[in-house]
Amino acid sequence: MFHPLRRPPATLAAVFLMMAATSAMAAPDAPATPPVAPVRPVVDEYHGIKVSDPYRYMEDLKNPEVDGWMKAQSLFTQAVIERLPGRRQLLQRIQELDKGAPYTIGGLHRLQNGTVFYRKLEADAETPVIASRPSLDGEETIILDPKSYEQPGGSHASLEFFSPSPDGRHAAVGIATGGSEVTTIYIRDLRTGRDLPASIDRIETAYNEPSWLPDSSGFFYSRRQPLAAGAPASETYHNTEAFLHTLGQPADSDRPVLGRKRTPDRVTAPLDFPSVRVFPGSKEVIGQIHHGDAPELTLFSARLDTLTAPSTDWKPVCTSRDQVIDFTVHGGFIYLVTAAQAPRYKVIRTPAARPDLATAEVVLPESELVITSLLASRDAVYVNATRHGAGVVMPLDPANGRPPEKLSPPHDDSASVSEASPYFSDIFIRTASWTAGGALYAYDPSRREFQVSPLQPAGKYDHVLGYTSQQVEVPSHDGVKVPLSIIYPENVVLDGSAPLLLNGYGAYGSIRHVGFSPLNLAWLERGGIIAVAHVRGGGEKGRNWHLDGQKTTKPNTWKDLIACSEYLITHKFTSTAKLSIQGGSAGGILIGRAITERPDLFAAAIINVGCTDLLRMETTENGPPNIQEFGTVTTTEGFHALRTMSPLHNVQDGARYPSVLLTHGLNDRRVDAWMSGKMTARLQAATASTNPVLLLLDPEAGHGIGSKRSQIHDQLASRWAFALWRTGAPDFQPAAAE
Repeated sequence: MFHPLRRPPATLAAVFLMMAATSAMAAPDAPATPPVAPVRPVVDEYHGIKVSDPYRYMEDLKNPEVDGWMKAQSLFTQAVIERLPGRRQLLQRIQELDKGAPYTIGGLHRLQNGTVFYRKLEADAETPVIASRPSLDGEETIILDPKSYEQPGGSHASLEFFSPSPDGRHAAVGIATGGSEVTTIYIRDLRTGRDLPASIDRIETAYNEPSWLPDSSGFFYSRRQPLAAGAPASETYHNTEAFLHTLGQPADSDRPVLGRKRTPDRVTAPLDFPSVRVFPGSKEVIGQIHHGDAPELTLFSARLDTLTAPSTDWKPVCTSRDQVIDFTVHGGFIYLVTAAQAPRYKVIRTPAARPDLATAEVVLPESELVITSLLASRDAVYVNATRHGAGVVMPLDPANGRPPEKLSPPHDDSASVSEASPYFSDIFIRTASWTAGGALYAYDPSRREFQVSPLQPAGKYDHVLGYTSQQVEVPSHDGVKVPLSIIYPENVVLDGSAPLLLNGYGAYGSIRHVGFSPLNLAWLERGGIIAVAHVRGGGEKGRNWHLDGQKTTKPNTWKDLIACSEYLITHKFTSTAKLSIQGGSAGGILIGRAITERPDLFAAAIINVGCTDLLRMETTENGPPNIQEFGTVTTTEGFHALRTMSPLHNVQDGARYPSVLLTHGLNDRRVDAWMSGKMTARLQAATASTNPVLLLLDPEAGHGIGSKRSQIHDQLASRWAFALWRTGAPDFQPAAAE
């Protein structure tokens, strides 16, 4: 049974007094009300237009005043949320659901001798370990636990990557601490379980992992430049270079093989991210360059045996203008996923030793599916594609001249190749749906048979009955149809009384794939509904879907979310009083602009590690690479686009904003935590409503990557408890202050 939203107190002060009564019982050191941020305007002029920044001083997180304000805000929020009556039970249910499977695995990697490596997260463990088997059905051994890298009293260690050598004797291990993603490579001797003396810091992990030489004597890796004393943080990602490390040698002797210093004719821009990939069985290696955070690649090929010579003949394969987003090497050819004259992408191939796109063969033309990635086994190249986030797998066989047939694993609402080894014919495929856990299948192409892999046991909550989903397309403000996925209990009454959590992202061409998490049951089993808006800026409908939601077209992103929200209300899935929206990182633009454009439409909004100040993004460590996605204030057009999409700069005094929860990790290197601080202060000062604006920080987390399991559980419980409180769930309402 659902109850209407409780009428809020008459004033914002009264709301804070009510929360303070509950806070004091939860945390004696929590302030009675959230502290007010002083206003100290700094005025910038962009292309003749003056813009005031009332909270510029917050960008110095080391300033004791700023640090104190942020901590006081978070203490207040933590106390308020922890005192919500239903939160503890919600957290316990989340923890219970996450223990449904004895363990989960990922990152499967097979060597030529049959040895298998994978990440394994036990039901009671905080972080994954690396497990190994001599064969798929061999006895398991735990060979690495990131806890071994933790210092007494220090932050927790997380595993960024694990790259074993082809002979299985060593592994390049990427370790970061405190969720920071600041990664160091350690070289583990897998026979002794000890690390070699050399370690390598300043590792670039965003777009590459170490790639080993075929003889296991060393590996290629990418490393950021050392930042000079006093240099701005925005130069952190300048002049990244790809190096070759030889085992037994000090890291300082490693030679660059691709970068502005080594190959200035190939790597020309400061924010080019070069890396080198080796493909077993191929005499050619591929030099890969990401241009900031743009998905389009520049690629070169070279003979492997020339990379240690004074000069390497890097042959051009493609430039960013060729719109290639993924590739693999197989049978002497490089296969490329390109949007050139094919906005939903096609697959072409050209000889790796003599690449020439002008004569490249089309091996999979554009279709109604969106092609996303390629993986190569011993005998074939497999294509991962999608339709509105539902995955499809197809094997390519150019020799037979026939169009590829879609593989059909059991219960394949969505499927994707999760592992393919150049040494084996069989592959591993994961399936998924919105309402049930999928499975890990081993697929034998010679027999066309699927077998559930015992490597991944089923979970207790993978197939709970009583839930369904539907996919609709919603006309947006300009008539363009936006895919919307809706997941809900079969017995829900569509009368507008259900609490609904609408999620979205909409950036970088990223696709919100069909997927299931048993944790979602903690929301659904309360009669709640979960929805995913596949807004423009993502890649659900191909490259144009991405381009229609970036830079000057970015308004389509939040207008798509608004249209999806209105559809859900009109069709009685929920109502304004029951609707919460949620997004993180670049999704902070989506949520922040949705509430600043339509503050009347939502009961609550949750912004996690959100990008909310776009005019100052370029001054941050990770800002310059994002110019490719959002634009730059250095041009008139870019400035106007960034100010339009910046949530902070569209907050209006006197508007009646919904309840807002902003969360952030203080070790975040992708989006600086002061962005959430500024947005919190601005909303608190501007809103004319009685709805709370709260800030919740985690000093031992970053952007969410590398967080411990308990951190993830705690954050999820806090977010959902907040949403349930603000949408009127009876067992989440705090007692009124007397």
